[in-house]
Amino acid sequence: MSDNYGHLLIKGYSIIQQYFCIVKIIARITDLVLYTSLFTACCALGLCMATEKLVTMSAPALFTHLHVLVFGSTLFVYNTPRVFRKNAKKNGRPYFFWYLLFFAVGLVMAGYGLVWLSWQMLLGCIVLGTFTFAYSWPLLPFKNKKRLRDFGWLKIFVLASVWTVSTSVLPILIAGKNIIDYPFEIMVRFAFIFTLCVVFDIRDMQADLKNNIYTLPHKVGLRNSYRLIQLNLLLFAFLSIIQYLHYPLEKRLAGALATAIITWLVVLYLRKHPSERAYLGLADGVMLVYTVLVLAP
Repeated sequence: MSDNYGHLLIKGYSIIQQYFCIVKIIARITDLVLYTSLFTACCALGLCMATEKLVTMSAPALFTHLHVLVFGSTLFVYNTPRVFRKNAKKNGRPYFFWYLLFFAVGLVMAGYGLVWLSWQMLLGCIVLGTFTFAYSWPLLPFKNKKRLRDFGWLKIFVLASVWTVSTSVLPILIAGKNIIDYPFEIMVRFAFIFTLCVVFDIRDMQADLKNNIYTLPHKVGLRNSYRLIQLNLLLFAFLSIIQYLHYPLEKRLAGALATAIITWLVVLYLRKHPSERAYLGLADGVMLVYTVLVLAP
């Protein structure tokens, strides 16, 4: 009897060890996907596809030159500071190798996507890329403030505009359509992205303050920042309803309204349980929620 009991204990202990090992592996993979911006790149790609479905009135293909460009550019832009910042290798452990890898992969993908663009679109992407890098890198000819993000009041508008142009304006133009025909899609996207930018500015309040960067939450206060998020989500829902009157797509409207509710629930959760993993997984994740709901057949 004692031998059987000991055998069961050993077996149970082995199962518990295997369980925690699997959990640890899953957590490590999750962190890798989040911290290397693979997840963010998927979100950007998803928003592009959401716009393409409205423009073409059909499910977009997953692999296109535009998608390679947007996915690769996101990897390239977000991993560049992690690779080239001061003491990057030391501060980036244990993910520096992956930062470097996805920086290189993103650069190749972005280059491949740019090759297929017309010269007009290529010029527009160069301008967009310049704004993107000026956000994080000292490209501006000023003495003290050489990055766009150093201008706290400007930071959020630049970031929201770049994401809006990349994921809505660019797909519309590449599809051969006129952006004048889809004004509400652009406004819907900006309202949505602006909301998420406020959320991430709240996350970065302490870090920005240490660098003497006074963003929107610093200027209006934390309570008013959450009120602004509410107002933006209401605007996002309202604009989605207006767009529905022009393009009566029930699933698209339902997806937008559901996303607004889910986003507010995520904001409430992050307010009580802030963490880097939660912000990257949940705040960025609502973009994929929107994508899935909009692209659902």
